[in-house]
Amino acid sequence: MQNRFLVVCSSPHFRAKGSTARIMFDVIIALLPAAIGAWVFFRGRALVVIIASVAGAVSTELIMLRVRKRKPTAADISSATVTGILVAFCVTSTFPWWGAVVGSAFGIAIAKHCFGGLGFNIFNPALAGRIFLMHAYVARMTSWEPTYFETKELSSPQPTHAAEASPKVDGETYATPLGKVKEGILQKRSTEEIERGLPSYWRLFVGNRGGCLGETSALLLLAGAVYLLLRRVIGLHIPLSFLGSLGLFGWIFGAAPMVGGGVFRGDPLFHVLAGGAVLGAFFMATDMVTSPMTPKGKVVFGCGCGLITGLIRTWGGFPEGVSYSIFLMNMCVPLIDRFTMPRLFGADFKK
Repeated sequence: MQNRFLVVCSSPHFRAKGSTARIMFDVIIALLPAAIGAWVFFRGRALVVIIASVAGAVSTELIMLRVRKRKPTAADISSATVTGILVAFCVTSTFPWWGAVVGSAFGIAIAKHCFGGLGFNIFNPALAGRIFLMHAYVARMTSWEPTYFETKELSSPQPTHAAEASPKVDGETYATPLGKVKEGILQKRSTEEIERGLPSYWRLFVGNRGGCLGETSALLLLAGAVYLLLRRVIGLHIPLSFLGSLGLFGWIFGAAPMVGGGVFRGDPLFHVLAGGAVLGAFFMATDMVTSPMTPKGKVVFGCGCGLITGLIRTWGGFPEGVSYSIFLMNMCVPLIDRFTMPRLFGADFKK
């Protein structure tokens, strides 16, 4: 007679067909359109930084696994590759390749393996690497260059008639759209003067504007996000609450610091398309390890990210606040999960 044992384990009691390695592979596929866009807009510099960042992340992953006496798995390598791509997406086109290696190594070694490795980290490793680089190499992380197409516009002959002349791009003092807004606020310019130097919605959506390598094109990022949604790797709770709360905050308070501005006069679409909001909402805030588990918790998490981003952009010292907002909300995930867990079936909390 065959012996049978009763296996007792905690819920859930079902297994999905997917695996961690497959999920990470799907994320890599979803990031490919934005990577191609980075090459189109910033040419060969973007590819060098992306390859160096991925190499640094994978190498650090292998070293840390060897130190911890663990064998590398497909999930470890693929997750490190995702971290490397995201770190590269968060730096400028002028950033040196070795800096991207340093950022990826910091994210993998400190923010990931010091907390126990894959599945145990409380902070997104790519965001940790980006924030480290932001404070370690401030000048390099805030040195911007125009895109390839803007450079061609700069070198082309300009119309002589003042009414037909298009805004000229200055390669030495070039700033991102959010940087131009922050600069205008500090210089106490009027709302009309600030808006006059900003790119059109179409440029913001397509990506023909200054910014980090992977955050410029909302179109390509949304194409990758659609793939992840179809594969059911991510949901819409965090991205919609993130972008919705950010747009609402931008509409209410976005024009408040400007001279002549006030409440309910901001531009919500600009706040959503400018900067790294789309990249952060779909590819960083949705990280399964560092985000809440319940639908209610995901909405709270996304709203917190959007509100903190708006606060930093409007009244903070930095023109962008996506990475800091997600990083701060990562710390709140255990508390969010605690208060948003559904009631146990059959439990009576009234007694």
